Amino acid sequence: MLNKTRISKKLIFSIVILTISFSSLFSEEAVEAGNKLLKEIDRNLTPESFESLKKIINIEPDGKEKEFVLYVLKKGNDKMVTTFLAPKSEIGRSTLRLDENMWLYIPNVGRPMRITSLQSVIGGIFNNSDIMQLDYSAEYDVIEMTDENNEKLLNLKAKTTSVAYDQLKMWVNTNHKTPSKIECYTASGMLIKTLHFKEIKDFGNGIIRPSVLETDSPLHKDYKAVMIYANIKPRKIDDEVFTLNYMDKIIDLRE
Repeated sequence: MLNKTRISKKLIFSIVILTISFSSLFSEEAVEAGNKLLKEIDRNLTPESFESLKKIINIEPDGKEKEFVLYVLKKGNDKMVTTFLAPKSEIGRSTLRLDENMWLYIPNVGRPMRITSLQSVIGGIFNNSDIMQLDYSAEYDVIEMTDENNEKLLNLKAKTTSVAYDQLKMWVNTNHKTPSKIECYTASGMLIKTLHFKEIKDFGNGIIRPSVLETDSPLHKDYKAVMIYANIKPRKIDDEVFTLNYMDKIIDLRE
């Protein structure tokens, strides 16, 4: 009877160990597949090197709107510049992002000034990190991937403490492999904002992605903001463009 009890305990222990091992293996495979999917999402959203236009509309609780139009150039997963085309009062202002370092150039000041990811060069809910978004896979690791309502749900963790959001929950449209919704959280788990990706559009050159990004935030009650993408196309860009000395010349690159 004692031997049977020992055998039974050993069997149960072995089953538990095997269950944990298989669970860990499947979890690792899901994470690996999730990180691969995240890189696909980045390339589906934008080419590795490209130019585009984007309009940003800040909407106040009373319905008042303010619009901005930006010309954008991006190269690799760590370089981006923008320059304002509208409104007239903003023409000539430019931003530069190199990895997590950001600068703002204002013609009247005549020299670039350091800015942070959580600030906003346009006010409203979109911060500088949203406006100058780099590849998600450059800033985040997938820590979990699950299925939810015919979509993939990726739980992302920031690779460093310098990014705007410590954690993201990204719902992925499995047909186009682009986000449908992203929730942005602090390290303590507080929801900062929600990004809604809408209106899938064929931009040509194999780029089929949402053309509208809307955001709302529990920290900014009844405020909203909309980002509209246009003319996304691949373009070869010299590294010189992504330097402090070039920030006053970005507008000259528009073809």
